[in-house]
Amino acid sequence: MEWRDEGILLATARHGEGGLILDALTADHGRRRGLVRGGASRRRAAEFQVGAQLSLHWRARLEEQLGRFQAEALRARAGMVLDDPLALAAMASAAALLVDLLPESEPQPVLYPRSVALFDALAAGRDWREAYARWELDVLTELGFGLDLSSCEATGAAQELIYVSPRSGRAVSREAGAPYRDKLLPLPGFLQLEGASASADAFADALRLTGFFMDRRVLPALGRAAIPAARARLAALATAHAASDASKQD
Repeated sequence: MEWRDEGILLATARHGEGGLILDALTADHGRRRGLVRGGASRRRAAEFQVGAQLSLHWRARLEEQLGRFQAEALRARAGMVLDDPLALAAMASAAALLVDLLPESEPQPVLYPRSVALFDALAAGRDWREAYARWELDVLTELGFGLDLSSCEATGAAQELIYVSPRSGRAVSREAGAPYRDKLLPLPGFLQLEGASASADAFADALRLTGFFMDRRVLPALGRAAIPAARARLAALATAHAASDASKQD
């Protein structure tokens, strides 16, 4: 069996003498793994960095086998974020979440193009915090745990939505949520406005929001013990950035 596709490199692992196992999210074949002979050589090291866009040719005797990749880098992304620790952490987090949460061989017609757009935004350094937060909402939705942020759970109103119910995953308005605000999750305003930019503080709140539902809904359903370490590092770094920005304003 064989196929050709394009994909985002999510992770690598050395195999034997100079071999490299690639884990990639592909356009038409979902998340797939394959062995590249000689992929761990010094000559090819720069090609196989997390976030790279690859042209892939997969071959195996049976569909369920690991198979072999012939892989060619179409464009690199990791090198473009080396000077931005937060963007680098976001790229690592997105890759780790895709590896940890997506099943193998299941096409992702929604998540694949949105993941490409996110990785491109990270590499370009443009408005990526908003893109990343919305991407995590997409991940929750595609896994069957989407949040409803369109109207208030209690009143149906679409104005002044500033909370999210941890029980239902639905938005709650300022007025309806006031008596229970200590039990509700903050809803960052930029998630209500398409194209709005995210401040450091709002981005940290967005990660706490999506992280809560990953911890409480997604991980138990998938039998996972903990959120990927790369995602935890991103949340910690985002919180530190928000605290640093707040101290500068004081």
